Amino acid sequence: MTNPTKDSSQTTEGVDYKSTLNLPDTAFAMKANLATREAQWLGEWQADGLYQHIRAARAGQTKYILHDGPPYANGSIHLGHAVNKVLKDIIVKSRILSGFDAPYVPGWDCHGLPIELKVEEKVGKVGDKVDARTFRKLCRDYAASQVAIQRKDFERLGVLGDWDNPYLTMNFKQEADIVRALGKIVAAGHVQAGLKPVNWCLDCGSALAEAEVEYENKKSDAIDVGFGVVDLADLSQRVGVTVDVPTDIVIWTTTPWTLPANQAVALHPDIDYQLVKVTHDTGEQALILASELVASACERYKLGFSSNQPQVLAEFKGAVLEKLLLQHPLIAERQVPVILGEHVTAASGTGAVHTAPGHGVDDYKVGLQYNLAVDNPVGSNGVYLPTAPIFAGQHIYKANPQIIDNLKTMGKLMAHQPIQHSYPHCWRHKTPIIFRATPQWFISMEQRGLREQAMAAIQDVQWIPDWGKNRIEAMVDGRPDWCISRQRTWGVPIPFFVHKDTNELHPRTIELIEQVAQLIEKDGIDAWFELDKTTLLGSDSDQYNAIKDTLDVWFDSGTTHYAVLEQRADLQAPADLYLEGSDQHRGWFQSSLLTSIAINQRAPFKNVLTHGFTVDENGRKLSKSLGNYIPLEDIIKQLGADGLRLYVASSDYRYEIAASKEIFNRVSDSYRRIRNTLRFLLANLNGFKPSTDLVPMDQLIALDQYIIQRASEVQNSIIAAYNDMNFHVVCSQLTGFCINDLGGFYLDIIKDRQYTTKTDSHARRSAQTALYHLVQAFVRWMSPILSFTAQEAWPLIPEQSEKYVFTAEWYDLPQATGANLISSENWQALLSVKSAVNKQIEAARNAKLVGSNLSAQVDLWADDTLYPILNQLGNELRFVLITSQVNLHSFDKNQGEATEVEGLHVKISPAAGTKCARCWHVLPDVGSHAEHSTICGRCIINVAGQGEERQYA
Repeated sequence: MTNPTKDSSQTTEGVDYKSTLNLPDTAFAMKANLATREAQWLGEWQADGLYQHIRAARAGQTKYILHDGPPYANGSIHLGHAVNKVLKDIIVKSRILSGFDAPYVPGWDCHGLPIELKVEEKVGKVGDKVDARTFRKLCRDYAASQVAIQRKDFERLGVLGDWDNPYLTMNFKQEADIVRALGKIVAAGHVQAGLKPVNWCLDCGSALAEAEVEYENKKSDAIDVGFGVVDLADLSQRVGVTVDVPTDIVIWTTTPWTLPANQAVALHPDIDYQLVKVTHDTGEQALILASELVASACERYKLGFSSNQPQVLAEFKGAVLEKLLLQHPLIAERQVPVILGEHVTAASGTGAVHTAPGHGVDDYKVGLQYNLAVDNPVGSNGVYLPTAPIFAGQHIYKANPQIIDNLKTMGKLMAHQPIQHSYPHCWRHKTPIIFRATPQWFISMEQRGLREQAMAAIQDVQWIPDWGKNRIEAMVDGRPDWCISRQRTWGVPIPFFVHKDTNELHPRTIELIEQVAQLIEKDGIDAWFELDKTTLLGSDSDQYNAIKDTLDVWFDSGTTHYAVLEQRADLQAPADLYLEGSDQHRGWFQSSLLTSIAINQRAPFKNVLTHGFTVDENGRKLSKSLGNYIPLEDIIKQLGADGLRLYVASSDYRYEIAASKEIFNRVSDSYRRIRNTLRFLLANLNGFKPSTDLVPMDQLIALDQYIIQRASEVQNSIIAAYNDMNFHVVCSQLTGFCINDLGGFYLDIIKDRQYTTKTDSHARRSAQTALYHLVQAFVRWMSPILSFTAQEAWPLIPEQSEKYVFTAEWYDLPQATGANLISSENWQALLSVKSAVNKQIEAARNAKLVGSNLSAQVDLWADDTLYPILNQLGNELRFVLITSQVNLHSFDKNQGEATEVEGLHVKISPAAGTKCARCWHVLPDVGSHAEHSTICGRCIINVAGQGEERQYA
């Protein structure tokens, strides 16, 4: 039925029948311009202590802890940040609805190089124009300013949490607890010092963690270099043939600058190698190459053969050449051995690997087995040290072409060609890194079985999606020891005292770490950097040096399970959930896992959920340079925070999340559908008092019983989807219920009862009872996602007892009862009949046989299965079908038109009678009452009588 309008208001004998209609009171209609009012509500919520209200409401209940991975305190937030925080907020709010005590403590990562660089831009480097203490204070101030900016933006999204008491890695207490966490890991035997190759950024001037390295394409000089065999007689004896020409084992490398640090050439013990004889312009020569690579290598060297094949003198396993001496191609006084390593492959190159333990992890590992020197001739700025055997004082990249020229001059350059390949870069500077051996502190993966324990703990965690398990397994299984030391100013210190002669840690290290932690808890990290070591060491102070390195910031955030979860009374460890982007398998998920295993011998989380990154409609990363970047403030201006939250929730966030104006427009349409449905529910509860007007479930009209049954089914699906964190399913269920069950069915039917029956009649109260139950459930369903809209609607629900929807639990929808109850299966049959009838009416309208639905008479011929189902509705059938007259007959295949519903024929004809001026139904009794000549008998009862009686289940 269409809402009566002003034009339809008619009077007869002085009666204004429009005034007798129960039209919704506009005072109960939710206002528009939601986006502009969200900020006002935020201020009211904060002033009222909403978060504390929620905590009080759930005090003593089972806890659910979602631990917030700390964003870096640098720069304004973008859409990716919003996706992350909104997902977390939806989870927390849905768990609160389920009765859990789910505190949410946001946090920030506050130390590290990006903040140092920002401060350096303003005041210069430490030691130039500013001292270290002042520099650290400026870093702290800058980080605090960034936290304030980001906090405001996160709150604007409607994210509820303990914003007045977040965790910050730069808080004195947390800095102290980070140091304590280090102490526990030292006590467990996982920390060791070492001269090992680490990822080194020449721009940072510092070591990098694995998570701070990203791979990009780089152009490099690929060269094949010959290492000459020193003793041909020794070679001849090993391979079983006489070798009487100069012989080289050929290596292939893309880092010529590392050759001055070469200490060996590695072969695989079980790969087949060939000794092949070739002819140059200068004479004959023999080369040793992996058998599978001889042809491709010789082609690369532009060697031609009369028989199209090189002459193979011998074939043998790599193990045959172990410890054979070779001449270094650049350094005349250095001879290097052949060693064996499982890391060598015959997939490309030559099958022989140039080995410099000071510049590669695999080289370092195999070098340990052969006691090779860990030689690093390169300084922190990329310049060869004065002690370098060659090219001292030159930058490695400038020396590269000279090295190649020298090799060519000496006849050792077999091939040279530039190549594009994937190469590690610094994630901050986007510049290529180098591997460089420096004295550093490491968490060992093997020393106390950390890798094995971590791999076992991974099995006890639920990874969502499940491919996350394979991803982190591969990363933990293949990762090197974790270099936790950094050569920076702004960071948590590594408070070690190391003996000047032996380089051993002080025997009281664990005790000293706690003493330092107490000082830091009082005065911050300056307490260590400005410490007079005699204060702690007394007479031993002259024998020990205080380490001035800082901790990797991934250690800061990776130990929050100890420094935050275990230290705050409102939290607990392990967390129920860690939720971050898919890049954190190599970052925060992994650093947290390793430190938790080292400290507590268990994972810090029970579940780990990964979300994808935001991209444009073509799958490209959102970027200002690509012109597809969408500022967050523009999205909020268009959609409001709730629209943005709906966008996040309706996306399948486990994969890439597409963003575009078209997508946002679709989200806006979905939001309006939900909001308008909510407005209808509330507007039609005008004048309804649940305390006096609520109709018992067994006395509701059948249609009203059905919609509550249906709502219960939807609620079960929604709760299950929230529990499984399938928020796009929640959105689908929510909008589907609005469109199909309410807007496309129930609400359209009950308009007649709502607007034309007597205000306090059973018929109207029955519908209002259903609407009341629906809106109680509906607002809760939407509140984790559409938080502002839900709270706007919440106090408009009649006799609402709770101030905030966020303290409520899921609504207990009443269950349908009664002998005459129509089952869900029968309602599905009724819906099919309604669909079939609508199609027939539409055809009749197109044929100009009838006008609107209410101008039609519907005759139904139903078989033995359908007839009792339709008959169960009685006179309500015409209201369900939204038509003026319905006649139900036993099935006769010769009557009416067949429909897609088996056992149903339908005939549409003009309804007999006159259109009622009040309800618009066409009925024969219109005009039968002299005093009300333009309205039907039912309307007369509702206007002048006791109100109509309607059948209920």
